[in-house]
Amino acid sequence: MGAERLPSSPFDPTRQERFLYMAESNDMTRRKAVKVAGAALATAAVSGPLIRTAKAATDGVKFGMIGTGSRGTYLLKHLKSIDSGQCVAICDITDDALNKAQQTIGGNPKRYKDWRELLADKNVDAVFVTTPLFLHFPATKDALEAGKHVFCEKSLVFKPEEVHALRALVEARPKQILQTGLQRRYSEMYQAARAMVEKGLLGDVTYVQAQWHRNPGWKMKDLPNKRMANWRLFREYSGGLVAELASHQIDVADWMLGMTPEAVTGLGSHDFMNDGRDILDNVQLIYKYPKGRRLVWTGVPGTSHWAGVGGARTEMGEIICGTQGSVHITIGDDNNMPIGMWFREPNPPKVEAAKKEKKEAFKAGSTMVAAAGSRPLPILLGKDLMTGKESFLEKEMKFARLWLYQKGILVPEEPKNPVDTELEAFFNYCKSGGRPKADLEVGLADATAVILSNLALDEGRMVQFNEIEKMGKPGAAPVKAGVKKG
Repeated sequence: MGAERLPSSPFDPTRQERFLYMAESNDMTRRKAVKVAGAALATAAVSGPLIRTAKAATDGVKFGMIGTGSRGTYLLKHLKSIDSGQCVAICDITDDALNKAQQTIGGNPKRYKDWRELLADKNVDAVFVTTPLFLHFPATKDALEAGKHVFCEKSLVFKPEEVHALRALVEARPKQILQTGLQRRYSEMYQAARAMVEKGLLGDVTYVQAQWHRNPGWKMKDLPNKRMANWRLFREYSGGLVAELASHQIDVADWMLGMTPEAVTGLGSHDFMNDGRDILDNVQLIYKYPKGRRLVWTGVPGTSHWAGVGGARTEMGEIICGTQGSVHITIGDDNNMPIGMWFREPNPPKVEAAKKEKKEAFKAGSTMVAAAGSRPLPILLGKDLMTGKESFLEKEMKFARLWLYQKGILVPEEPKNPVDTELEAFFNYCKSGGRPKADLEVGLADATAVILSNLALDEGRMVQFNEIEKMGKPGAAPVKAGVKKG
């Protein structure tokens, strides 16, 4: 017989567990592992190109940035290193924002203070909409009607009527790309977690727990035009914590569960940040999905601790729970790449026995057995998996990393920032077509969840998601962005 052929998918449980076993049983001391891993880092550092090729001005998608505040300038910092796009225009209402954006991206992009003038520029193929939330739909609408491709940050829209209007606009323009800024969809680590769900490694996934806690969170800036300078803190312009933070994690739950919510309820109040803001600063939400699934989300000031991945990361993360195992996962930031860990259920239910003996499947408490928790297993990405084509050094480096993962000395990190991946993907879609991972429907589902979540908090009731079908349409009562007291 020939050599055993490994399963083709890197997320096959047999392949994952075999590789982990090989790493544990390989004759590897801690000193050797650290030495080889160090060699791996050194090799990687010198193996890349020493001279970055100049960007070809004629090849990249020519884009404009509408809104060059904190988010717009952040994206420009990443866009500067992406050859497939070329910034030819920037737009903001203040000279300070425009100056900062130009210093960030370099070159000599045209400067505008009215986005309609930017959209009239025939040299612009695509635009990024990174305005305050209340302007997302107006800017996106004008851009689509001007024939531009659009990358719009989440939340895609602000009001119920904009959900229906944007869907009609995009459906009438099938050749134009609309991508939503939900970068977790472009993360290799999150894609691996979704593949694990699809292949049944976690069993029946029924529960997602997510948080985004900050200490203390957004501070009121004492700047001219104070309300607009602090737009995230006022409901006139902002969806508050739900729009700015929870939206990312609602999308993760939708993706991992493979469905959208049926209803949402929660508790929100204004307790700690007494600086003139009118958004809620203390929010807990429960989302009811079909088939008994749930998402529980919390957003509070006063602590940045996250218990996931052994407390190695702070602020935000998701725990995806199934009958056979759970995944802890977080997106990280520019300095800390996405990481994820897999915990096998210590005492999983015997599926076949439960089917055969339904009456015996659930007995009195005296028959229940408490099991010790399982040790975390790394979620292996492409760089860590054996293909059979490795050189001796590559094989040794992979075993070294796996050994270090097992001992908790290293945590597997995604090799590339998903923000860069999503931006590169957008330019690729603009040039060759295709459907973005975070497309119109993903973006609208996410924005709808934000709108209805805030309604549930404002009115203190459970809101059904099918209510959106009547909201914002002719004859429907307007939804006011009220402020819940308490």
